[in-house]
Amino acid sequence: MSEVSRAKRKEKCENCTKQCNKKQADGGAGSDPEREEEVNGQQSEGSQQQLLLSACLSCEGCVSEQESLKISQQNLEEVELVLELNKRCDASKHRVLVASVCPQSLPFFAVKFGVDVPEAAQRLCGFLKSIGVQFVLDTTLAAGFSILETQKEFVQRYRRRHHDSHALPLFTSSCPGWIRYAERVLGSLVTPHICTARSPQQIMGCLVKDFFSKQQKLSPEKLFHLVVAPCFDKKLEAVREEFYSSLMETRDVDCVLTSKEIYHLMEQRKVSVEELDSVPLDQVLGDADAALARHDGRGSEGFLEHVFKHAAKELFGLDVQEVTYKTLRNRDFQEVTLERDGETLLQFAAVYGFRNIQTLVHRMRKGRVPYQLVEVLSCPGGCLSGRGQSEEAGRVDRALVQQMEEAYSSLPVRLPELNPALKLLYRDWLQGQDSLQTSKLLHTEYRNQTHNQPPHMQW
Repeated sequence: MSEVSRAKRKEKCENCTKQCNKKQADGGAGSDPEREEEVNGQQSEGSQQQLLLSACLSCEGCVSEQESLKISQQNLEEVELVLELNKRCDASKHRVLVASVCPQSLPFFAVKFGVDVPEAAQRLCGFLKSIGVQFVLDTTLAAGFSILETQKEFVQRYRRRHHDSHALPLFTSSCPGWIRYAERVLGSLVTPHICTARSPQQIMGCLVKDFFSKQQKLSPEKLFHLVVAPCFDKKLEAVREEFYSSLMETRDVDCVLTSKEIYHLMEQRKVSVEELDSVPLDQVLGDADAALARHDGRGSEGFLEHVFKHAAKELFGLDVQEVTYKTLRNRDFQEVTLERDGETLLQFAAVYGFRNIQTLVHRMRKGRVPYQLVEVLSCPGGCLSGRGQSEEAGRVDRALVQQMEEAYSSLPVRLPELNPALKLLYRDWLQGQDSLQTSKLLHTEYRNQTHNQPPHMQW
């Protein structure tokens, strides 16, 4: 991290601390987030002093120096260095570059390239291979694993809800910004409720460094795994201790670059879209269906919709064809309900953005959360609105986000239950859906780390 970046972070952190201390001194630390008023989408003057969670967490004041160093190494220069070393050293010392592209990043390139999503994927693949990346995969397969494991865990928790106070509500675990807040600030209030299924990114990391490396007859440390993601927080997720193998001295994900960082690399190299070759994406299983598809949901992986439909069928024998959202506070706080004969069977919520998360946590502390599952994402609008592709000059480009949403929704939906590649991998890689291998490679755990939080994060 540059000295300028450190200085800015320190200044921002100290300012947040002063504001937080001032708020506490004024007796406002316990203010009720449900009473915040907005005028035309802005905070009213009376609430302007409140330190919102988005401001608190964006300062990265809770990121240690060691983490900062690891994150700072996830940049274009690091990838360029690996590519340059591959050119200079003999073949026995090469690292094979594997790029995994998140499906929420592809609409960004579709809009920038002026083509549809499948064509954008092939052009992006062509560019990455032209600079020395040997394999380009997409993470939809890994997201399928994450969805299936979340479905299974929800049903298990629902069935033990009467004798396990931590069983419900279940919070989704794919958003690293939300996970960091939960671990560092909320602690034991929330961590037992977080789904243990790994995020799509980290399942992809495991798939590449374990199954794919064996398939290519390479040891994991010989692979350099790059992930293209819409979100900066994914860099932080990649350096978590549990995703590092001390035995092999390698991470499941070596580097995360945002969509914009890849696009800037194209600009630096003066590569025009017209001159890019269209190259099909590689497949983890060569005979798998190569057609791009998406999961149900509003620009994210659709955990809520998939779990809702699965639970309705598995627990109550009901087939839900379409999920109807009810908007509560705003379009980023919505709920869905399953009813039968006037009885509410299931009630789920989608809560996006830290302001809405504040409201959720406030209700949870008061014991007023009626939901069995909450899909939580730190970015308003979901993953397509990730800061690594949606922001221009520090502000969200809403026109760009709308275009990305339209591009993403044009992809066909495919249920992970119907994906033959997932069935084969459960059998051949994981030795079955309920095996120890599945538990070890597709799940993790989240811990109470509130003792590490700095003073200005006492909420």
